[in-house]
Amino acid sequence: MTGLVSDTAMVMAAGLGKRMRPLTASQPKPLVRVAGKALIDYTLDRLADAGVARAVVNVHYLADALEAHVRDRQSPEVVISDEREALLETGGGLVKARDAGLLPDPVFCSNADSIWLEGPRNAFADLSAVWDPERMDALLLLVSHSQTHNFTGPGDFYMDGGGRLSRKLPSRIAPFIFTGIQLLSHRLLRDPPEGKFSTNVLWDRAIGEGRLYGAAFTGRWIEVGRPEHLKTAAEVLRGG
Repeated sequence: MTGLVSDTAMVMAAGLGKRMRPLTASQPKPLVRVAGKALIDYTLDRLADAGVARAVVNVHYLADALEAHVRDRQSPEVVISDEREALLETGGGLVKARDAGLLPDPVFCSNADSIWLEGPRNAFADLSAVWDPERMDALLLLVSHSQTHNFTGPGDFYMDGGGRLSRKLPSRIAPFIFTGIQLLSHRLLRDPPEGKFSTNVLWDRAIGEGRLYGAAFTGRWIEVGRPEHLKTAAEVLRGG
C-alpha cells in the first residue's frame, strides 16, 4: 500500500436492491452485471488497484450467493460481516463490523454498487491526500453534477473553501453529490443508535460539530440505481 491511510475498506453489499427490481428478484444487487461484470467486482477491483489489502463485505439478502461469489477473492482479501439475522443499513453495519474488530481506524467505506472512472489519482488516494484526523470524523468523496452519468437529482451537499460540508437546503440545488465512497474514523461511530440506522444520523452530528468534510473527486461517477441505468453505465465503461 502506497500513500493510503488505511489498508481496509468496508464494502456495503447487504441491501435489498428494491429499486433494481426485477433484476434483484433472484440475485443480490451487487451481483447484477454491467458490461459483463458484477457490480461488486468493479468496487473490489478498484480497491485492489489502489493497494487496499482487505475488504469487509456485509451480507444479508441472498447472502449465500454473494459469499460464494467473493469466496476465492485474493486481492483484496474478503472478510464477511454477516447480517443475515437483521439488515442494519450502513450505519448499523459499520458499527457491527467495528465491534467485531474488523475495522481499523480510519477505514474506507464504499457502496458495493459504486462505479467510477478514476482521474489522475485513484479515489482512495484522493481521500488519503486530504484526510486530517484532528479535524475530521468523516471525509466524503464528492463529485459535481458535470462529473456524473445517469444522475438527475438536486445534489447532496454544499462545501466551503476549507472542505467542510453542510446539507442541501430545501428547494435548492446543491453542487456536490456523494459517490458512496468515504473515509471515516471510529470517532464518527461513537455512541451509535441501537440496531439498524443510516450513516446520515452520524453525519448530521458531525456537521453540527464541524467535523464532516468533503474531497472533490478527480474522476467521474456513474449512478446505477435502476435497471434503465445499466445500458448507459456499460457504454461509459467501455468508452472509458
